[in-house]
Amino acid sequence: MTGMVRAVPGISRRMLTLTLRSLERDGLISRTVYATVPPKVEYRATDMAVELHSSLTALTQWAERHRELIADSREAYDREHSKPAAADTDY
Repeated sequence: MTGMVRAVPGISRRMLTLTLRSLERDGLISRTVYATVPPKVEYRATDMAVELHSSLTALTQWAERHRELIADSREAYDREHSKPAAADTDY
């Protein structure tokens, strides 16, 4: 646990504990406790977590490849949809 607290700047032990419990509950990590003094706890990514990581990596790579096209599309959309309204007419 101390190693993980050091590896994640600014995280408290409490927040790290809650996050690890949540990941374990979701089936993304497995937790093994060893009966040693002091106690040793080992966390491992599950197969499901490894698959999720692969999917997120692919999505990130897709976003990076298309970043400029997305930005260009947004600019074109904003130009198209921010035209001034037609002059008021009297009815």
